[in-house]
Amino acid sequence: MPHIFCVAEKPSIAKAVANHLGGGRVNVRNTTSKYIKNYDFTYRFPRELGGQECSATMSSVAGHTIAHDFEPHLRKWSSCPPSALFESRTVKFVEDDKKPIARNIEAESRRATHLFIWTDCDREGEYIGVEIRDLALAANPRLIVLRAKFSNIERAHVLTAASHPVLIDELQANAVAARIELDLRIGAAFTRFQTLSLQSVQGLENKVLSYGSCQFPTLGFVVERYLRVERFVPENFWGIRVAVEKEGRRVDLRWKRGRLFDRGVCTVLFERMVMGAKKVKVVGLVTKPTKKWKPLPLTTVELQKQGSRFLGLSSQIVMTTAEKLYTSGYISYPRTETDQFDPGIDLRALISKQTPHPTWGTYAQSLLAPTNPTKFHAPRNGKNNDKAHPPIHPVSLVLPHALASATERRVYEFVVRRFLACCSDDAKGETTTVDVVYGPPMAPPHEMFGTSGLVVRERNYLEVYVYDRWSTAELPTFVLGEELDAVEAEITEGRTAPPGYLTEPELIGLMDVNGIGTDATMAEHIAKVVERQYVFARPRGRRAAVPGEEEEEEYVPPAGDDGDGPNDGARPARGRGSRGGRGSRGGRGGGAARGGGAGTGGVQEFVPSTLGIALVEGYDNIPGLDTSLTKPFLRKEMEVKLKGICEGRLRKEEVVQESLDMYRQVFAIANREVGRLKEACRKYLT
Repeated sequence: MPHIFCVAEKPSIAKAVANHLGGGRVNVRNTTSKYIKNYDFTYRFPRELGGQECSATMSSVAGHTIAHDFEPHLRKWSSCPPSALFESRTVKFVEDDKKPIARNIEAESRRATHLFIWTDCDREGEYIGVEIRDLALAANPRLIVLRAKFSNIERAHVLTAASHPVLIDELQANAVAARIELDLRIGAAFTRFQTLSLQSVQGLENKVLSYGSCQFPTLGFVVERYLRVERFVPENFWGIRVAVEKEGRRVDLRWKRGRLFDRGVCTVLFERMVMGAKKVKVVGLVTKPTKKWKPLPLTTVELQKQGSRFLGLSSQIVMTTAEKLYTSGYISYPRTETDQFDPGIDLRALISKQTPHPTWGTYAQSLLAPTNPTKFHAPRNGKNNDKAHPPIHPVSLVLPHALASATERRVYEFVVRRFLACCSDDAKGETTTVDVVYGPPMAPPHEMFGTSGLVVRERNYLEVYVYDRWSTAELPTFVLGEELDAVEAEITEGRTAPPGYLTEPELIGLMDVNGIGTDATMAEHIAKVVERQYVFARPRGRRAAVPGEEEEEEYVPPAGDDGDGPNDGARPARGRGSRGGRGSRGGRGGGAARGGGAGTGGVQEFVPSTLGIALVEGYDNIPGLDTSLTKPFLRKEMEVKLKGICEGRLRKEEVVQESLDMYRQVFAIANREVGRLKEACRKYLT
């Protein structure tokens, strides 16, 4: 009789899947790893897995089991020139703390006929699946290997995944293998180069200067904005303010020219306007319907950006919390680029699960009410579909007392409210735009002014999505052609203000559009530059209001509680997104908070340290370096090539060689001009 050996990526997933497949009748066995348990049960698997009621064992790994490093004699920093690491031989091995896990896989594989892999359905998950497969096949070459395709651990979804096994995606696994090798070689070479070359600079004698091909462009974005702020030269500007009184209310009118940077010209226009004129005349009056569009379905990047903006949490804490909600079976897989729901998904069934909730249950009921069939509206479709996972959405009802922390409650609430908003109608209203002229009646040109008002007619999605603002600002009744007395007309003066320091939502947006990391790893790279003390995170400061400028109103989150990343060459690596610990990805968990306060308490902004500025300026000042290491172009090109591997257009070997050649050239130039790097560091650090 067939015996199916199932392996998940995390212990929590193994436990949940085993209980679903075993119908609650599961025998639990301990292993030599204190984190890993084996679950024995019976289940009727599909034809590909035996096609009959058979015995099964569900176990798990804890992220990556296989480590990658250089051969032992090259691991000492004095063993070879850093440049040799671009081509030195690397080896794979099981680290000591993972050996009990590897032994469990080997032992269980020997008595199995089939290996059924339940790792996360993303690139990293495919590669971890390959690690598991290779360990299992070494112990039992006769195994038939398949994998489950799933995006949440809700019971019905797990049963469906068990009934439709697929093959491991070798292309995605190859892309991860390429990235791991590149990150190891490039990170180690540049980390040793920087650290050893700059030891002569005061303050850096014993400091490891870690380099990562994603971390340095991230640092570059922060430094670039910081320098824009520090080098900003304010300018005076002038404008004209006019106000009228209508129905007992004062109405301020906006000058159509906005503002001028020449006081003399503004004064001439003002004096000509008021000369002999006492009234303003309404020359334009338009009332038309308008909408505030509901949000798109939730992606990983949006979850991180909006979690920072609306919840006051760092992206690292948002992702750690979302991962926990996923492994608990509360939300779908939180690492997805997809912003469109598949037509086959039963959105109404997902909504119905939320109807008992004490806070938003009534709204969920209204979306399904037969007396109001137009309340429910299909979600908007975005432009992205990764063909792997749906947008992030709730898969089960969780009452507030069932969640362990305020952070979990707030992230879960955001995911649910976003989903319900997606299934609602746009907010609808009417805008009224009034145009007036002020000036000598017989001597045009007149100066044009205007104002506008809004009446919200139907709040719709805004009823549940409390994070958006759209409120009525009603105007008095104006009549086309009427003339009104100007109760105020004066010249105003202001000064331009610098941009703010880079906030976390802005940084994530820059990383996204420039291809730095993936949606699943951006938070890790941000945490890493904070941990390395290249950048400091702090709550965003509020600058004084500047005339003529409006600051966007933001949702103020309620008080709550709070929550490391890929290796970049400072020590042996598994690569970006490497996973470790109890089923979590390496680096997911609190680096931001440790490294500079990037936790809760409002939107975070980033300010570079003097060391961060020095490294960026040093590399940017190197002549002949067409593409600085602090710019996104090198890494972006690598990411494009990795995607080419996933799509079958490029081979792993050619991508690795081309990318190494590219970085090797940059390394040679940086090594030749290392004096520029030293000069910048001495400038800022001594």
